Amino acid sequence: MNSSTEKIRAKKKRFLEREERIVEAARRLFLENGVDNVTVSHIAQRAGIGKGTVYKHFESKAQIMVRIMLDYEKRICANLEKGIDATLNGDPGAAARAYFQSRLGNPELDRLVQHLEARLEGEPEVEGEMRQLHDVRRSTIESLNTMVKELIRRNILEDVPPHYHYLACWALAQGAVEVCFNKGYADQFDDKESLLDFISRIGVTMGNRGQLRRQ
Repeated sequence: MNSSTEKIRAKKKRFLEREERIVEAARRLFLENGVDNVTVSHIAQRAGIGKGTVYKHFESKAQIMVRIMLDYEKRICANLEKGIDATLNGDPGAAARAYFQSRLGNPELDRLVQHLEARLEGEPEVEGEMRQLHDVRRSTIESLNTMVKELIRRNILEDVPPHYHYLACWALAQGAVEVCFNKGYADQFDDKESLLDFISRIGVTMGNRGQLRRQ
C-alpha cells in the first residue's frame, strides 16, 4: 500500500472519529441540559473542537439531532435482527428480549430520541434523513412479520394478526419508559432497574399461546 493511500485512510479515520465525538457530545448535553438549552457552540466546546469544525460535519443542530436518532434506531434494529435470527433458530423469546433490553437499557436516551423525532417530523431540513429512519423501521417490520407468522405456525404465539404481537411489545416498552419519568410513580420508588427487568421478563412471554382467553 502506498503512502498516499495510507494518508487518505488515516485522514478519513480521523474525520469519522471526530464526527462521532461531536454526536456523543451532543447526546450527553441534550440529556444533561435539554435540547433547547444546547447550542452548536456548546457541542463544539464539549467535543473539544472549534464551532466551524462542527459545520464541516453537520450543517445544523437539527442534523446532529437526526443523526442521534438514526444511530439509536439502527442499534435497536441490529439487535432485534440478531434476536429474530435466534428466535427462528429455537429461542422463542430472543427477539423480544433484544427489543426490551435495547430500549429499557437506557430509558433516558430512549425518551430523548422520542422527543427529537417529535420535533423533527415534517422538518424540511432533515426530510431525507427522516425517510431513512422510516425505511429502517419498515425493513425491521418486514422481518418481524415473517418471524411472528412462523411462531404462530409453530403454535408458540397466539394466532392473531402479526402486528398485534410486536405493537403490544412496543406499547409495553413505551409505557415502561414513561413510568421512569412520571412524577406520580417514579418518585415513589428507588428500584427502577428491577422494575424494568420485571417488565422485560413479562414482555418476553407476552402473547404466548394459551394466554388469550376468549369469552
